[in-house]
Formats: sequence, C-alpha cells, structure tokens
Amino acid sequence: MSAPELFSNLFSPFRIGRCTIPNRIVFTGHDTCLPEDGTVNDALVAYLEKRARHGTGLIVLQVSGVHDSARYTSHLLMANDDACIPGYRRLAEACGRHGSVLFAQLFHPGREIMESADGLKPVAYSASGVPQERFHVMPRGLSRGRIQEIVESFAAAARRMHEAGIQGVEILASHGYLPAQFLNPLVNQRDDEYGGSFANRVRFLEDVIAAIRHEVGDGLAVGLRISCDERDEQGIGEDVAIATLRHLEARLDYASIVAGTSATLGGSVHIVPPMTYESAYLRDEARSLRAGLSLPLILTGRINQPHEAEEAIRSGAADLCGMTRALICDPAMPTKALHNDADGIRACIGCNQACIGHFHRGLPISCIQYPESGRELSYDALGGAETSRRVAVIGGGPAGMKAAVVAAARGHDVTLFEAERRLGGQANQAQLLPGRSEFGGLVTNLVEELKRTDVEVSTQRRVTPEVLVEEGFERVLVATGARPYTPPLERLGELPVSQAVELLGGASLPGGHVVVYDTQGDWVGLGIAELLAREGARVTLAINGLHPGEALQSYVRDSTVARLHDLGIRMMTYARAFGIDDDSIYLYHTAGGEPMVIEDVDHLVLSCGGMPNVSPEDEDRWAALPVSFLGDCLAPRTAEEAVYDGLKAAMAI
Repeated sequence: MSAPELFSNLFSPFRIGRCTIPNRIVFTGHDTCLPEDGTVNDALVAYLEKRARHGTGLIVLQVSGVHDSARYTSHLLMANDDACIPGYRRLAEACGRHGSVLFAQLFHPGREIMESADGLKPVAYSASGVPQERFHVMPRGLSRGRIQEIVESFAAAARRMHEAGIQGVEILASHGYLPAQFLNPLVNQRDDEYGGSFANRVRFLEDVIAAIRHEVGDGLAVGLRISCDERDEQGIGEDVAIATLRHLEARLDYASIVAGTSATLGGSVHIVPPMTYESAYLRDEARSLRAGLSLPLILTGRINQPHEAEEAIRSGAADLCGMTRALICDPAMPTKALHNDADGIRACIGCNQACIGHFHRGLPISCIQYPESGRELSYDALGGAETSRRVAVIGGGPAGMKAAVVAAARGHDVTLFEAERRLGGQANQAQLLPGRSEFGGLVTNLVEELKRTDVEVSTQRRVTPEVLVEEGFERVLVATGARPYTPPLERLGELPVSQAVELLGGASLPGGHVVVYDTQGDWVGLGIAELLAREGARVTLAINGLHPGEALQSYVRDSTVARLHDLGIRMMTYARAFGIDDDSIYLYHTAGGEPMVIEDVDHLVLSCGGMPNVSPEDEDRWAALPVSFLGDCLAPRTAEEAVYDGLKAAMAI
C-alpha cells in the first residue's frame, strides 16, 4: 500500500481563505530563542526552511509582538515597526520556494510576562488589575486609549506580514494571553463596554479582527488560536471557547485548538504536554467544540505520528494537525510518511528537555534525539569526510549509537562494540520509571537508524586498546557510560541501602518506610519515589535542592510532582544526608545548617548520579590511538548531552 493510500487525508490539499495548503501537516507556532535581537536571522530561516524542504504543508511562525508592551521575553520577534518587513520576507520566500505556506502569529501576552530584557520587573497590562499566579505579575488595567492603541498595532502588524508575502495571520487568544484575559470574567473585571457580559468581553477580539480586515481586506487568511479548556478552575472553559468561535466564525478563516493556560503551574503543562499525556489527547474535545461550526480547525496536542494525524482528520476531530515536536525531532517526517517509511520516522518521545526546556532557559531550540535541530547552520548536511577511516565506537548507549550513525553517514568504516547483549545503555532503565515508557523510543529510533547504515554491531564483546590497535582501527570513540555514585555517609547501623538503578535493574522493591535521597533533581529520584509509592511503600523524598525535579523542564516537573502529592509522598528540600543508623537518616539543612532527622526508616534508596566509567588513569591507556570520550564516561549528564557528544565527535573525524 502506498503512502498516499495510507495517509490519503493527511496528504490531501486543504483551502484556508485564499491559501491552498498542500497537505494537512502543520508546524505550529512555537518559541525558538533563535532570534537574538527581535528580528529574523539566518538561524531562524534555516530552521523553518528545513521543515519546508521536507514537505510540511503549513508553517506558523513563532509569536511576533505587535506592541512594545508585548515583550514577554527578551528573545521574541517583534512586528511593531516597518523595519521588520525584510526579515519576514526572507522567511516567506524560504518556505515558499519549497511549496509550504507561511502564516504568522500576532501576539500580545497581557499579564503573561516571563521576564524583561534588562532584568527589571516589567510593567504588564491586562483587561483589569488582577494578579498573575505563575510569574507573580500584577498588571495595570488597560485604559480605553491604550486598548485602541493595541488594537491598531495588531492591524499594523498584519499589514507588515502582508507586505512581506506571508499569507495568513493567527491571533493568539490561547493560553491566557491578552484576548483570553478579556474573555475570562475572573480576570476581566471592567464595567465599561469591554467588560461584564460575554458580548462585551468578546469585543476586544471583534475590534482586533475588524481592524485587521480593514487594513488588509481579504489579502490574508485570519485565524484564531484558542484553548478549548484552560484546565484551571480560574480559567475559561469549553463553554467560553465554543461561544467565542460561534460568535466570531463568520469573521475568521480558521481556528487552531490547544488547551491550558500560561497563568498557572497546572494549566501551563498543557502548553507542551509531556509524555504522560496520551497521543492526540484533545481529539474528543475538538469534536465537541466544532459541532455546529463550519470553520476549518487545526488540532494540536501530542500528535506525533502520521497515523495519529490521519485518524484525527478521518474521524472529523480536525481538518489539519499541528505536529510541531514531531517535526522538531524529525524534519523529514512528511517525506518519510509520503514514501511509506513509517519505521524510518524518528518519533518524538515528549521529554520536553531540549525544545520547550531550552526556551525556558533562554537557549536556542533543539531536540535530545536530533541535536541538529536548531543548529541547521552547522549541521544541516553531514557531508562526507575527506578521508575514510576505520572507526571503533565502544559503548552502545545513546552517545555511541549516535556517533556510529553519523560517522558511517560521513563515509567511515565503523564498528560498534557493546559489552551487553542489548543496545541502549541506561536509557533502557529510564523507560521503566512511571510515566517514562516512551523514553525507550530514544533507543528504538537510534537502533533503527543503525540498521540503515553499514555499521557493524558487535554485542557482548569487551575490547581493549591493544586489541583495537591489532585489528587496525584508526580512531576510537569511547562511550562506556557511568556507574552509580555513592555519597560518603557515616554508617552507625545496618539500615539497608540500595541504588535506584539496582531497583530498575530487577532487584526486589523495598517496602515499609522508604527514603529516596535525591541529589540530582532529575527523573530518577522522582520516578523511583513514585514507583515505590505505587507499590505500597510509605515514601519520603529527601532532596538536596530547592525543590523536587529542579533539573527538569517545568511542565514535566509539575505534572510529576502533582502525582507524588496525590500519592501522599512527603517531600523534604534543602537536605544533605551525612549519616545513617539502624532506622534513621541524619541530614543537614543546606541553607541554614540545622540538623534534620528522618526516623523509623526501613530502607534508603540513593539517587545521586553517576561516576564516569573511564577514570583519568584509564584514559592514559588509550595513548596509542586517537581517542575521544563522549557521553557519561566523559562526564555523567543526560541523554541530550550524550547524543550531542556523539554528533560532535563523529563530525570531527
């Protein structure tokens, strides 16, 4: 069966306004941190053009601030001056030359301001002076004059997009941003023509749409992005979303459906839902929301694979599907699906680490599985090596597999040696944690990539420098991982102690009162605590850090901490363990130094990171060969660094 038959809906054209979208795959708007000064740059052009080149039908540009007060981070695009037009024109031409249609998001966050450019607390505006919980912002209520100024700025930004050759604009009324703040009666406490009744609260959006239409006529497709439910008791629900779309339907060309709100920790999880949410989890709500509407609908929400998008379209849940993280992870996904190569698609695992996780740290976007994303200027094409060499890769975890794949793609003769029977390294254990089963996709995807190369894979074999010299290898990449670290603890008794990785490796799970001591703030401590609690243990999570999951992306952390709270897990922070006896653990408060004691303990589980499996003394043994160390054996970190190490090391040969 050919791909067009498998995905006949997904690869059929669709019309929005005057635009014909060549297929139903959408790269929805998302912050990239690639722009450095509020303008389009080479990195952003290369990033979007790569998705266009591989067949994405509709690309929606990341948010563009329409007014100077819309600067909610220090690295967004700004469309509040005509000087922006040439940059947007570059994007339109880059995407258009490959047949993709480009829309732009017009944005004002209102009170949803994360940071300012100079580090000072920003001045924020909203429908009314109602505080924002997540970023602790107290906004000013907008005057009528400033409302009109912002409305006109939406229209002016649309005109600039039109002049640049962009074919549509999308007004962000999703995730609690300014239009949603007008819609929400708990945020909008005005008593003028913009507050009170629904007819008044929707007036801001009416004015924005009318101003855009007056400025550009029918020259641009005009869409509205809205949360079908903000997933918070103080947010707007499905009733408001439905009423808004029905009221504005005749004025719009399409709607784009998401969930959640930026205003709260729980609601913000849905901005980029992690792997604990099922694929296409909003499809039923989308069917309900669009009942009685003829408005074309774009649906997002963990739609990672073409068959999921095909089913959403076939079932009537959507007309087009946002597949953003899928395209960050594999820009070539549309081409592969079109050619019936589903096994070749590098599936997103919903880890959130290098996509939205980078954004929240002010770093350019990437992907733990595909570090080439966001680095297109350096890695758009791997290129062939000047001289083909015989390369040994030692270790079949993520770092070693990525290094082997890239080195082979560049023309080297590669052998991958793995001491265990199975490839994957510690990623095989990570997927055993609650809510982490999709993490195994990292291994599955890399193994599939290996199969498509000429790499010779030799498992259950340990090799030495002497053997590799004898066998004629010219370059060695060592990726042998790490072993668990045991912190120095004064032992005054016989309290049983286990390493978290031992429990994931098949050891019996302890019961009774179990303390998990977590010094890393990563997946492992939280995951082991949840696993033990679900198996009936009474769990205390002692954290040497500011809060649980400190190293995790916030949406991942917050959804996990919510589960731990529901399970009754006690969480202690600022805790450094220094000793144990038969049934107690002794700790210091790391900020104040006061002693803390956890009593009546039956078992201690350590989640304290790892130590490299290659010591400085071991390193000296490799002097006879050109060698590079990568992944955890260089320095224990995460899968993201391991895969990127593999890419860099292979590119350097």
